[in-house]
Amino acid sequence: MRFRIRGSIAAAVVITAAIAGWMSTGDVVIGGQADSPNAVPPPAERTAEGDAAPFRVEVTTIQAEDRRTTLQMRGRTEADATVPVRAETRGRVAERRISAGDEVAEGDVLCQLDKGVREAQLLRAKAEAAKAELDYDAASKLRERQFESDTRVAATKAALDAARATVAEAQLELDRTTIKAPVAGTVEQPMTETGEMLSIGDVCATLVDTDPMKITGQISERDIGKLKSGMEADVSLVTGETVTGKISFISKTADPATRTFTVEIEVPNPDGELRDGVTALATIPLPPVRAHRLSPGILTLSDAGDVGVRAVTSDDKVVFHPVSILGHGKDGIWVEGLPDAVTVISVGQDYVVEGETVEPVNSGALARGTRS
Repeated sequence: MRFRIRGSIAAAVVITAAIAGWMSTGDVVIGGQADSPNAVPPPAERTAEGDAAPFRVEVTTIQAEDRRTTLQMRGRTEADATVPVRAETRGRVAERRISAGDEVAEGDVLCQLDKGVREAQLLRAKAEAAKAELDYDAASKLRERQFESDTRVAATKAALDAARATVAEAQLELDRTTIKAPVAGTVEQPMTETGEMLSIGDVCATLVDTDPMKITGQISERDIGKLKSGMEADVSLVTGETVTGKISFISKTADPATRTFTVEIEVPNPDGELRDGVTALATIPLPPVRAHRLSPGILTLSDAGDVGVRAVTSDDKVVFHPVSILGHGKDGIWVEGLPDAVTVISVGQDYVVEGETVEPVNSGALARGTRS
């Protein structure tokens, strides 16, 4: 009877024989290793080597630049002075010599009040003063001859002084009937009319002094420290005019409601073309500051939550620099608070900590697989 050996049994016999032959040689092969000197090290060895090597980061060196900025202030034009010219005595307006829109100089007559009895009162006061002067002269001469007492001379002198004071008072009262412009300016409403009765304090006319013109606006408490008196400003008016002026006033106290400070810019207006109460936009150039321009993606946070950048020192140590953001531009953001020249980490800054030693690679080298 013949027996047939199945194929699977034959394969098992061959494999068993091969294993027995290999074991008889005494060679041992450790998994994950190879005999070739250029072979890839096992995973454990590669992990140990990776832990010992510094972390690679991409860096770029940036230099501080002079950054010129401006500060804008919205406000309105305001006349240098608006003066209501008021009557200082009571009387009827006999004549008004000006009309709205007239330009007047200091000292020009605006209104003439009826003099009434004031001229007669002045004449009487002058007569009384002349009589008192005669009495005093006579008493003084008699005193020189010992025919008059010192008391009499003193009494006549007092009477003379009183009479002269009455003359001055009467003259002042008469002068007050002529109301003159205390300053140069343009005549505006309100005005009185001829024939009206004015009491003390009533307005004869209103004068507006528009040279210089002031631009008045508000600046926030955050920016007020950047301004100083005398700084120049370019002013654009809603009416189309563009003028240049200088800061003439900066308030020392803030508005309690808005926490803003009043700023005034003085603009020459010799021809009177600028009008009072017009909306204006003032642009004030600020002194240049040293700042760095960088991509906002470089910014990171410190452990304390401060905004800044991580940089690399000359010995490849990581250091954190807090920064203040000054503004935004087309090519990135402007910050201050960095050294004049600094090598910042542009890729990998969130995977390293301060004091760690890293392997800095120039910007773009990581993508190319090369080292600087």
